[in-house]
Formats: sequence, structure tokens, C-alpha cells
Amino acid sequence: MSDSQISKEFTPKERKRLIILVCTILAFAVMNGTMFNVAIPDIAAAFDLSPSEVSWVLTGYILVFAIGSLMYGKLADIYPIKTLFTIGIAIFSAGAFIGFISPNYETLLLARLLQAAGGATIPALAFIVPIRFLPNEKGRVFGLISSTVAFASGVGPIIGGIVGGTMNWRFLFLFSVATIFAIPLFRKWLPDEDKRKGTVDIPGALLMAASVAALLIYITTFFWYLLVLFIVLFGLFLYRTFTIDKPFIDPLILKNTKYTITALTSFLGTSALFGLIFVIPIMLRDLNELSTLSIGLVLFPGAMAAGLIGQVGGKLIEQKGATTVVKLALILIASGTFFISTFSGYTAWVIVPCLLIAYLGFPLIQSSTADLISTILPDHQNGVGMGVFNLLNFMAGAFSSAIFGRLLDMPNVSFSMNPLAKLGDNIIYSNLYIGLSLIAVVAFSVFTLKFRLNKEKKLSERPVS
Repeated sequence: MSDSQISKEFTPKERKRLIILVCTILAFAVMNGTMFNVAIPDIAAAFDLSPSEVSWVLTGYILVFAIGSLMYGKLADIYPIKTLFTIGIAIFSAGAFIGFISPNYETLLLARLLQAAGGATIPALAFIVPIRFLPNEKGRVFGLISSTVAFASGVGPIIGGIVGGTMNWRFLFLFSVATIFAIPLFRKWLPDEDKRKGTVDIPGALLMAASVAALLIYITTFFWYLLVLFIVLFGLFLYRTFTIDKPFIDPLILKNTKYTITALTSFLGTSALFGLIFVIPIMLRDLNELSTLSIGLVLFPGAMAAGLIGQVGGKLIEQKGATTVVKLALILIASGTFFISTFSGYTAWVIVPCLLIAYLGFPLIQSSTADLISTILPDHQNGVGMGVFNLLNFMAGAFSSAIFGRLLDMPNVSFSMNPLAKLGDNIIYSNLYIGLSLIAVVAFSVFTLKFRLNKEKKLSERPVS
């Protein structure tokens, strides 16, 4: 059954409830990743853990979640989405229940890894559902999905602080346990699909997973031998990819420059946004001496605006095209981070509108690049293509946190990269945000150059009448 045939089976009411279900379950998955950030000190105290030990509650989750998003993307090219959702959500909920009753640190860590292994299905498949079942309105749905991710990312720490502060960090797991009730809805509302032809290159998948794991652990520890291990494993993965008949990732995807540039643009834009989200609480605590609740209130308007822009972003994609929205998103990110650089050290409420500008770029960059990728790749490559896309976005968060965390440790920074910024203790933060602006500008330049050249090439190839 073709995608177009599938989409015609949905009535407007059925489409609406499926979109609501996907966005709701996605919100639970994203909040599960961010709620625990504020609970880390309580978990460390509960099990008498060192900072390096308790960090694996987050690092281990991100690691498995990132790799899983790629794996499920590949599996979606072969197996029915309904089946993958059922298995993934069941594992996610089981891991959450184990975490709720965990008697020791080892059990808690196992629970988080199980959560990640199951929860990775949710963002991976959320971006594939519109491509496969709602192709005529995928731009709008991508906008809603990306807004959900942005909103849940901002709200997660606030909910985590409220629940952890008024009850106990264990109750955070109950949010994830509740996702089990979505399984019968997915099984009822998603169409039946036949298993597609294809196989999974298990050795290739393991090499890819191991290389990504080595890289992610390297950027959080900076142990040089892990970088060497990544280079060796990724080299073996590439060799296998280009030398066997049916590799884990089709090399035609890697050779598709429009795809690689779009994925790179998303990676750079998302890196800038995650860098923003990582640095801003530290800056507000250091320069403005705000409490955790006050920091959450500064972040909240931007997260709320990002959550509300989904409909607008989707309509912009449908009306103006995805390439235009990609450029708009990068302009917003570059502008917002530049304004934060300029006004760092001022009263915190001056930062709120600057944050709002940058935050608006979050759902726009995700939805527009996802929509563009879905049109660049053929149907049989969309699953793994979106899997790589999700993997790069998760790695963007890990890169930003590790690199900007190291840069914040630099002592005695006296040179200001922004001539408009005031001089003082804010200089290092001002420079970091100028760096984020430059990342967005580089992404804008590379993306614009690639798609302008493609447009000029098409015009030159038109027959002269």
C-alpha cells in the first residue's frame, strides 16, 4: 500500500487524534530526559554517589537514546511502525517502573538504560509518522512535533523541580510509566502495514553503535584513547558500508550532498540552541544570582513561545518552502544569541526577550530540516535518513554541553569579542554567545550556498525555447 493510499484512509478527525497522540507521547519522552537534570543532587544524596557516578544517570540515558534513535529509524524501513511503537513504549514503561522501585544505584542505572532503549522509538518514529501516513500535511505536522520537543525541553526542568521538591525524585518515573496507556491507542489508530523487504546489517549496526558510544563518551570525558577508538571503529564502519551489498546505512544517502548539508545544518543549528540552553542557567546563577525557580521563569516564556509556534512554522513551510524556513530559523538563532551576548550582565529580565527570539528558532530548524530531508530522500531511505538526523541532533546536545562546559572553566578571560557588550565578569558568557551566533551564521552560509548552487544548476539545465 502506498503512502498516498494510506493517507486517504484517514478522516480529518482520525488525523487530528493521531497527531495529538504522537505529540503527547513525544512530550512525555522529551520531559523524561530533562526532568531528571534537576533531580541529580537528590539522587546522589539518596545513594551516596560521587558526581562522576551520578552523571551516568544522564550520560547513559543520552548515549543509549541517541544510538537507539538511529536503530529504530533503520528498523522502520522494514518493520511496521505500529509494532515498533508497541515494543518501544512497553520497554520504556517497564524501565520507568523499575526506576520507581529501584533499591540501589545499579538498579536505577539499569532502569534509565531500559527507558532510553525503549524511549528512543518515540522521537525516531514521531518524525516518520507524518512522512508515511500524512504526506499531504507533513510540513504542518513537523512544525507541531518540533514545537512539542522545544516546549517539553523547557517545561521538563520546571516540572522536575516541582515534583522533586514537593514529593520525591522517584515520582518523576511515574510520568513515564503512564505512557503504557498509549499502546492500545497506537495499535488501534495506526494502519496495518506489511513487513517490507530488507535486512539489518547487524555487524554494521554494532560498529556504528560502538563508534557513536566512543565519541559521545569522549566528548564528556576527553580521554584521548576514546577518540582513537572512535576513529578506528568509524573507519571500519565506513569500510563495511562501502564494500558490502546491503549495509546498515545505504552509501547513496552519504553521497547525497543535499541530504548531508541539510543534516549538517540541523546539527549546527541544534548545537547552538543546546549550547544556549546549557549556558544560560549557569550565567543567570553566576551573574544574576537567581534561584532555580527564577531561572525556570526566565526560560519559560521562550519555551512557551516555541511550543505555540508549531502551527505557524508548519504553515510557513507549506507556503514559503522548507529552505526559506531553515534560513529564517538560523537568522533567529543568530540574532537571539547575539542579543544575549550584548546584554549579558544586565538584569535577567532583559534576557527574556533575547531568549524568546532564539527559542523561536528551535521548532523552526527542526521542522524545516525534517521536511526537507523527507523530500530529498526516496521513501525506502526515509527511516534511516531520519534516524541519522535524530542521532546528529542528540549528539549536538552532548557536544555543546561538553565543549561549552570546558570553555566555562577558562580563567581570566579579558578580551571581549562583542564590542557592544559591557566589560566585567560577563565577558566569558558574552564571548560564548558570540560563538553560538557564529555557528548559526556558518550554518546559514553553508546551507544557502548549497541550495543556491542547486537552484542555479537547475536553471542552467533548462532547455532554451
